[in-house]
Amino acid sequence: MINKVNIGGIDVAAYQSIDELISSSILTTQGIQPGVGIAINPEKIMAAKNDPYIMSILQNATLRYPDGIGVSYVMQKRLGSKVARIPGCELWERLMLRSVEQQIPVFLLGATQSTVLQTYEKLTSLGVDVVGYKDGYFTKEQEQSVIDEIIKSGAKVVSVALGSPRQELFIFECIKYAPDSFFMGVGGTYDVFTNNVKRAPLFFRTLNLEWLFRLLSQPSRLFRQGNLLKYIYYYLTKKI
Repeated sequence: MINKVNIGGIDVAAYQSIDELISSSILTTQGIQPGVGIAINPEKIMAAKNDPYIMSILQNATLRYPDGIGVSYVMQKRLGSKVARIPGCELWERLMLRSVEQQIPVFLLGATQSTVLQTYEKLTSLGVDVVGYKDGYFTKEQEQSVIDEIIKSGAKVVSVALGSPRQELFIFECIKYAPDSFFMGVGGTYDVFTNNVKRAPLFFRTLNLEWLFRLLSQPSRLFRQGNLLKYIYYYLTKKI
């Protein structure tokens, strides 16, 4: 039984490790578990508090996991036990490798044509059964044809890198036509996987300071970090 903690109206599942999450909630002994996986961090929780539509999107996901020290810390305090922080990029990469064991067909959507092609080539070299890929530069009018392409591919795991909330909106539309597949929003993961974007060094990740590295690398993120301060305030005043 996986424990869940409600933070700001969103139930987030507590896991001890990435492998536990995959084995219990995605690739079980019964096969692929269909649904939608969404990473939960302070920024998304604050966005959901201000936008009922975003709140409904997050609440409708079948798998919500703590991608951020701010969320896993609150969960640990409320449960009184360890809760693993599960970075979305690490979960995705581990899931891709685990998919090889069961030869689960995968579809890649999002990022630039160059990046998604590099991702495809790197994954296939590792033995991943990538049955299709497409960049994220398509219009709303082209969306149905993209969905048709995904369905035709026969993919059982679909990773979508369109950025939030666009990727979540697409996922919940696509799953109507592919209810037996698992969908995962992955943001900028392909860029990190192909080394087009540098991830925080191990030192920062070990100390749970990946957010600080991103801020130092991209000062323009300062406004977004304001949501983290607001999140901390809401936690201390028991508003989430």
